[in-house]
Amino acid sequence: MTAVTDEDHGKGESKGDSGEKPDGVKDGRWDDGLIARRAAAAAARDADEPVPVLAPADDDAEPQVEAYAPADGPLPARLDALRELVGLSRARLDRDTLAEAGRVLDEAAARQRLSSRHTVVAVAGATGSGKSTLFNALAGAPISDTGLRRPTTSQPIACSWTDGAAGLLDRLAVPGRLRRRPHPGPAAFDEALQGLVLVDLPDHDSAATEHRDQVDRVLALVDAVIWVVDPEKYADAALHERYLRPLAGHAEVTFVVLNQTDRLPGESADLVLDDLRRLLDEDGIALGEHGEPGATVMSLSALTGDGVPELREMIGRFVSDRTAATRRLSADVDAAAARLRKVYVAQGRPGLGERAREDFADRLAEAVGAAAAGQAAEREWRRNASRACGTPWLRLWRWYENRGLPGSLDRLGQALTPPEEELTARQRVEQAVRIVADDAADGLPGPWAQAVREAAFTGAQGLPEALDELAVKAGAPGAAKRGGGTETGKGKSAVDRLGGRPPKPPRPKWWPAAVLAQASMTLLQIFGGLWLVGQIIGVLEPGLVTPALIMLGGVVGGPLVEWACAAAIRGPARRYGQDAERRLREAAAGCGRARVLDPVAAELVRYREVRERYVTVTEFSTTGR
Repeated sequence: MTAVTDEDHGKGESKGDSGEKPDGVKDGRWDDGLIARRAAAAAARDADEPVPVLAPADDDAEPQVEAYAPADGPLPARLDALRELVGLSRARLDRDTLAEAGRVLDEAAARQRLSSRHTVVAVAGATGSGKSTLFNALAGAPISDTGLRRPTTSQPIACSWTDGAAGLLDRLAVPGRLRRRPHPGPAAFDEALQGLVLVDLPDHDSAATEHRDQVDRVLALVDAVIWVVDPEKYADAALHERYLRPLAGHAEVTFVVLNQTDRLPGESADLVLDDLRRLLDEDGIALGEHGEPGATVMSLSALTGDGVPELREMIGRFVSDRTAATRRLSADVDAAAARLRKVYVAQGRPGLGERAREDFADRLAEAVGAAAAGQAAEREWRRNASRACGTPWLRLWRWYENRGLPGSLDRLGQALTPPEEELTARQRVEQAVRIVADDAADGLPGPWAQAVREAAFTGAQGLPEALDELAVKAGAPGAAKRGGGTETGKGKSAVDRLGGRPPKPPRPKWWPAAVLAQASMTLLQIFGGLWLVGQIIGVLEPGLVTPALIMLGGVVGGPLVEWACAAAIRGPARRYGQDAERRLREAAAGCGRARVLDPVAAELVRYREVRERYVTVTEFSTTGR
């Protein structure tokens, strides 16, 4: 097949050769589009001749730009949800992850600003597949170069059946000199094709890199595509792996045409077409069979014209429906959502359950020493209560202990405090934070799990010091040592900052009666002893029985009163210790909730918000993804 010249095609282009006429010059007459048509129309009226129709398109004559007005459907809501999804995720996901979704939003906005009366269909194929020949057959005129020279098509060439497509072609970056109109004939006046913008692309497997780049760029912008394959390259891996498989979700706006069937003898064309369908099914492309939505697959011969009318009829129905742009944008949203699935869809039901919260509170209570604080409060209550009913001699011994002399119980308790207690308490707090963060992040997608952990660890800064202060207020064992100078760094212990040791527990209501009873026993001992001393020195008359009994009553009565009081304070002391443990546990849990659980819960709420947006984006998926 020999190459057809521009003059034969009626393109009116300049190829740069000295023997060819410049653009707009035809048969010695200047043709500049609108002016030429008006002049020809006036001459025709004067001569009472029919008005000729010229091939080159001039969209600037009557722009007739009509804004995109999609039919009522889920696409606007899905685009809004995708836009909100991207906005809410910018602080959690990197720019590369959201790049495709941002591109889809930008392209959707650009397409919606342009004409909705036009459907842009690209004709793509490999070298020698005959796509330019098919392009010319659909246009009804030799608009695109065909021939043995490869590559024949170096830039996109567009043919628009109606005016008003200038904005769409500007978006595709099709040069003005490569914009055409179909020549007069059945194809030009086919009512079903009104609004069609057909674009012939360079070869997608061209040796020229810029040709492949143009194909990739235009394919991302058109409303539909006609893939032209030939019997030799229909199974080419470059076509299936680079284009058909990634665009499987765009099946409803995809036509796959097996060309050059005139080269196949007998039933070979049907066999090749069946094998092509098999390959498309393996690519994940839904085939439009039995009335189901999907890609249109057919065979034809652009050279002989066999099957071309059927394809033109299918394209006419497709164009007259005027939903191609909406379908394309919906498929783009589906593809963007499929890429984002791994960063939004969780495994299971992540979150903070009641059990996880209780375990976190238990670990903080253990770290702060709530149980030990409760036991210490119980002992303190007993000690404070026993002072009211203890014998004078026992009080004297306790006074000696409280002086802090070497060997006293207080000093012994301080000596027994392990030097690594502060480190152990801090490690317990860190372990509790790490466990609750892992529980909350379990099943979350990677970026959101990382955000949950960062929120937990950031909020946990200063938590050990805050728990130390709570322990000091509650009088937990070793709390003063752990809290010393850890928060302010000014050398003051937590005890000094809080105003000394915690207040002593209140004495029981029966304390005055116990004091009176113990004082009475003491007075009996003193009275009986003085009586005996007086008898011994001869001041009083002899009689050892009575003073001995009085003194013995005081000696025995004192411990009996103390024992009775100890039995009486056992229950209240236990309740007092339990209440102290509960208060410290609640305080530690509240501190942990404010610093750790609330920030973690806020991150989980943020994830649920974006998850709801993602569900909206995928709810009305046209590809089932």
